Amino acid sequence: MTTFLKIERGNPTDEELAALTTVLLSVIAGASRPTPASGPASVQWLRPERRPAFVVPHSWAA
Repeated sequence: MTTFLKIERGNPTDEELAALTTVLLSVIAGASRPTPASGPASVQWLRPERRPAFVVPHSWAA
């Protein structure tokens, strides 16, 4: 049997160990799942703070 989790200090209760194991397994499961693409990738160089305060309605940037 291999050791999955080793407690270095302290004396956790069974409920604390179960909670910790659940969190660790959910993190591992979430990391291996690919994220679905919700649409085209956003442009990283277009930052809202660099946009002018007013854009004319007929502008291509509107």
